[in-house]
Amino acid sequence: MKKRTVVGCLVTLSLLLSSCGTTKLYNWAHYEDISYAYSKKHSPEAEAKLAETYQMLIDSQNVGRKTVPPGICAEYGFLLVKQGKKDQGIALLEKEIALYPESEKFIGRIIKQLQK
Repeated sequence: MKKRTVVGCLVTLSLLLSSCGTTKLYNWAHYEDISYAYSKKHSPEAEAKLAETYQMLIDSQNVGRKTVPPGICAEYGFLLVKQGKKDQGIALLEKEIALYPESEKFIGRIIKQLQK
């Protein structure tokens, strides 16, 4: 009886652990490394690499949800606004709201300020 209980506990534990596997919802590529490099050194080269990464992330989502990771359109839009490409930046901010409606409260205020 004791052996049966131990085996049952082991089977249950193995089932629980096997169900804890991660599911990849988004393709983040090398976003973390490039974003960190840009935050450490705001050089034109680092900014160009970051913009290139944002565009790649937007263009190549083929994993999990097959949509752009949360915040990417907003960050890229803000970067474009900083570069003087206000219309393109606002379009990406609006795309962020379309993809993630919960961001509207925050992003909507930013868009209103940019349109003044």
